[in-house]
Amino acid sequence: MSTGIIYSLTGELNRGRVHGYHHKPDPLKLNKTPHKYDVSGLKSKDVRNILNYQVSAHAMGYESRFTIGFEVEKTSLHRNSVREYELFCGFETDASCGYEAVSHILPLLPAGTWRTKVYDMIHKAAPVIEDSYSPSNASCGGHITIGVDGMTGDEILEAVRPYSGIVLALFRYRLKNRYCGNNTNMRTESEGRDTWFNANDSLLYASSRYQLALTKGKLLEFRVVSRVESVKQLMRRYELFYELVDFAVNTKGSAASFNKKIRSIVLAMYGGNAREAEKIFDYAKHFQKFLNTGIIHDSIKKFLF
Repeated sequence: MSTGIIYSLTGELNRGRVHGYHHKPDPLKLNKTPHKYDVSGLKSKDVRNILNYQVSAHAMGYESRFTIGFEVEKTSLHRNSVREYELFCGFETDASCGYEAVSHILPLLPAGTWRTKVYDMIHKAAPVIEDSYSPSNASCGGHITIGVDGMTGDEILEAVRPYSGIVLALFRYRLKNRYCGNNTNMRTESEGRDTWFNANDSLLYASSRYQLALTKGKLLEFRVVSRVESVKQLMRRYELFYELVDFAVNTKGSAASFNKKIRSIVLAMYGGNAREAEKIFDYAKHFQKFLNTGIIHDSIKKFLF
């Protein structure tokens, strides 16, 4: 860990304080490294997701093609947990839950040295992430924002939608949440969104920021993601979203092929319980058909209405 990029604290006092809603310090872009050591040893198929950038007139650095950001909402923060962390840009109050810690802009990477350094930052932030220190409840969310170099948020949305049935399956209990229940079919406005209603007669395609997956300029925010309860859980989500973006941007195969690729990650999410994992993949198949065609299978109606 002493070789290559070292993520360290900035020393800025405002990053270790709780601010009002939308008043946290700006995030730093942490998806560049000037060190070849951080990208050495990657498999050939993963090198496509590492870009070069000019460090100086005589040296090149490396930049992750994909980025990710996390929001960790908590009902309360442990009294000794509010301080600066390498992972977080800062803290702020949250209307739906209480508090939230927001990450810097992180590199979204394949397995390797650089990803291990991201995981090290996650581990160091355990006093905020772990529910045993800073608790959460069902009203809390765990929004995840992804970016892809050279793509707009709408383009990312269109790319990942053919494989996002698994996302709806994993976070199905959030689909009726008013803070993320709009545009459940994940359509862009230019495509024309389906005009169907939920149990409260509100349009699910409504032009609202409270969407399942919200486009924000060059970014896509998955608001449907549920609360963060542990370090291990956040790491598995990191892995899942790397595979989702990589498959959507580079592979573009079938949803069945994608689900096969992520089977071990979903199994790990459920502590190795194969029966629970298979249930998730069964839901994912029906949610994917809903995203593709609008057809709602009986097994998923209760999560949508």
